[in-house]
Amino acid sequence: MNAKIFFGSVELAKENITDRVSPYSGEVVSTAPVCTEADALKALKIAKDASVNAKKSTLAQRCDWLLDVASKLKQNREDIAKTITDEVGKPIAFARVEVDRCIETVTLSAETMRTMHGETINTDAMNSGKKTTSFFVREPAGVVVAITPFNFPLNLVAHKLAPALVAGNAVVLKPTPEAPLTAYKFAKLFIESEFAVKDALSVVYGDAEVGSALITSDIPRVISFTGSVPVGNIITKNAGIKKVSLELGGNAATYIDKSADLDLAASRCALGAFVNSGQVCISLQRIYVHASIYDEFAAKMAKETKNLVVGSPYEDDTFMGPLIDDEAAQRAMGWVESAIEEGASSLLTPKHEGRMFHPCVMVDVRDDMAIVCEEVFAPIVSLVKVDDFDDALPRMNNSPYGLQFSVFTNDLKLTQRAISELEAGGIVINDMPTLRFDIQPYGGVKLSGVGREGPKFAIEEMTEIKAITIC
Repeated sequence: MNAKIFFGSVELAKENITDRVSPYSGEVVSTAPVCTEADALKALKIAKDASVNAKKSTLAQRCDWLLDVASKLKQNREDIAKTITDEVGKPIAFARVEVDRCIETVTLSAETMRTMHGETINTDAMNSGKKTTSFFVREPAGVVVAITPFNFPLNLVAHKLAPALVAGNAVVLKPTPEAPLTAYKFAKLFIESEFAVKDALSVVYGDAEVGSALITSDIPRVISFTGSVPVGNIITKNAGIKKVSLELGGNAATYIDKSADLDLAASRCALGAFVNSGQVCISLQRIYVHASIYDEFAAKMAKETKNLVVGSPYEDDTFMGPLIDDEAAQRAMGWVESAIEEGASSLLTPKHEGRMFHPCVMVDVRDDMAIVCEEVFAPIVSLVKVDDFDDALPRMNNSPYGLQFSVFTNDLKLTQRAISELEAGGIVINDMPTLRFDIQPYGGVKLSGVGREGPKFAIEEMTEIKAITIC
């Protein structure tokens, strides 16, 4: 099946198309239309017109809409999971998990919107005030532009579409070029639903030209973007006066205390560092280990890593498939080679065959090495020996990123300090920093972004408050 443009409810194929090649097999697995600035502007105009009816639609209709999509996702679970595997090489077991999470995200968005409400205000609480009937309500912002990445090509789309649509907005989606068919199949469920708000969702494809047209237009009120820091910076500078929500990069770290359960820590750190081939914004990249248990933990970490199955993403027991493209694999090997030249070493022999990059556990790294300082976005993790948490804390915080951190410890006072003093949007105790529940607020500080996702928090980002006073 080929992905097509959706100008609202109108599905359109174009003669100029581009092929999507499987990162595993190298075979063409889907095609997508090549869109232009004119396509983006047309989609925005349709969305602007549709936003009027979207605002007038009932909440009951919009909730039924999302629940209908969730039901159809369940029916098409295996097909959509395989499409994810085809397009981005995600192991099929994890692709199924992504579909299941997407179903939860869509369902939760409907359930959340049913209970969101305004609030009454006591205007006579101030001497300068007087007794009135005062309250506020939430209204849809209008038009939302959603731009999504390749690493979770279904669920990260859901985290934008579901809150935006259930809140009564119209949306123009520009999905990742790496997974056009995944986004198309998902969007089609919304557009073909019997409960759909007419023309409230449009889908266009493309890179810089299309993205620029979407973000610089005066039509959108909200830009919701997940991707790289450089692109996030461009959006911030060019969007104008709009609400901008950015979920950007990360350099997730954890601290392993001497009081920690080392078996638990090693197994969870291996998962957190190498799931999705390390192509996760909150992928574990830095592990700071108390000196007294460093060697023991390193041995356990190496053992856990060796047990991970690297291979065909179509096999149920495969843990790691390919990286997204040749450039990503070459860049990952460059990280490792550079670190080794600077004096680091790997507990496992660095190995890659094409896009298949085997996990690396690096030791003897220094804080000034690029492999520690920058986001690697690959299956590479670095172990750093530290004296204690006082030694680890400033080193963990010494990063331009602040998405999620974690600490493994059974020391209550250390836990309290970690929660208070680590500089990140999320702190996890006794698990990997890669842990995320879709119901939670999710987002970072510093260069990791602004705004929060998670249905309740995204709905807040995608609505406006209107204050009412009746004297």
